[in-house]
Amino acid sequence: MAPADNQATFRRVMEEGFGQGNLDVLDELMSPDFIEHEAGPGEGRGLEGVKAIVTMLHTAFPDVRATIEEMSADGDKLWARVVFEGTHTGDLLGIPPTGKPVRVDAIDLCRFEAGKLVEHWGVFDRMGMMEQVGAIPQP
Repeated sequence: MAPADNQATFRRVMEEGFGQGNLDVLDELMSPDFIEHEAGPGEGRGLEGVKAIVTMLHTAFPDVRATIEEMSADGDKLWARVVFEGTHTGDLLGIPPTGKPVRVDAIDLCRFEAGKLVEHWGVFDRMGMMEQVGAIPQP
């Protein structure tokens, strides 16, 4: 697939999957053998782990939005800088709702095969998210 096709796939994963909580779109656009190299605590390294992350985000931040700020693709690889924004109105890993807005940056590197997302490496600013909801003190 062309880099532009991979960008369109990634955009749908972010906007429809992460932004709208549509788990079916993840099944459509990600390989059943997907490998997550950034799995968080308690989440698996496959497609089901990604679905658990999306569910957790939508539980804690029902109004979450995923905005792609920058994206570049070359061959089967894609880099992106994504911003997640939402309001903490639900449980977040045992942290009760605070009503506080959050803005969290993420850097993603993805690999595609045959039009499907097959691998992801990334950095999601979990520390910043926890500081913003007041779970840990800001420095």
